[in-house]
Amino acid sequence: MDSSPHRVSDVMTRAAVAVGRKAPFKDIVERMEQWQVSALPVLEGDARVVGVVSEADLLPKEEFRDSDPDRFTQRRRLADLAKAGAVCAEELMSTPAVTVHADATLAEAARIMALRHVKRLPVVNAEGVLEGVVSRGDLLKVFLRPDNDLADEIRRDVVDPLFPAPVEPVHVVVTEGVVTLTGRVQDGARIPLAARLTRGVEGVVGVDCRLTAADVG
Repeated sequence: MDSSPHRVSDVMTRAAVAVGRKAPFKDIVERMEQWQVSALPVLEGDARVVGVVSEADLLPKEEFRDSDPDRFTQRRRLADLAKAGAVCAEELMSTPAVTVHADATLAEAARIMALRHVKRLPVVNAEGVLEGVVSRGDLLKVFLRPDNDLADEIRRDVVDPLFPAPVEPVHVVVTEGVVTLTGRVQDGARIPLAARLTRGVEGVVGVDCRLTAADVG
C-alpha cells in the first residue's frame, strides 16, 4: 500500500483551536500565545468557518494605538484602521475564510497558501464545517519520510511499471531525499517520464536520472 501522504487529511491537525464570533480581542491573543499559532478560524453555529483572525489582523491595534493618521493614510489604510478599533473576532476577522478540503493534494494546499499569503488553512467539509487545520509545517512533514520508504515506492510505482524488462537492472538509490536512478532500459522514450514521476513522489527532494537507452539500431 502507498504510504505516501498525498492529501491534506494525512498531515492536518484535527484538534483545531478556534474562536467564536464574539470572542474578545484579549482572548484571541491569549489563545494564539497558548497554542503557538499565528491564526485562528472563527466559527458560528455548528462549527462552520466564517472567517479567520490572524496576527496581521491584530497588529493594527498596536500600530495605531497612539497615532493620529492623516487623511491620506486614513483613505489608504481604511480596513486596518477599522481593525485597530475592533474588540472582538467578528470585527477583526478576514472573511470569507481561505480554506481547503481534506481531500485536496498537498500541492494544491501549498499553492493556496502561496497565492493568498497565509501560513495556515482551516480544513472544512462540503458544508464549511471545520475538520482541522493545515499549516506550512504540516506540508513539509512529507520530507521526513525515510530514504528506504521513498526507494521502495519509486521501485514499485515508477520503475517496475515503466521498465518491466530492463536491459540492465535499474537501481534506485535515495540519499537525504535525493534520488539517483541508474541502469539501461529498452525504451528510452520512457526515461523523461520516469524522472518526472519520481520527482512527483511525496518527500523527494531532487532527482538525478542517469538512465540510458539500449542501442537497438
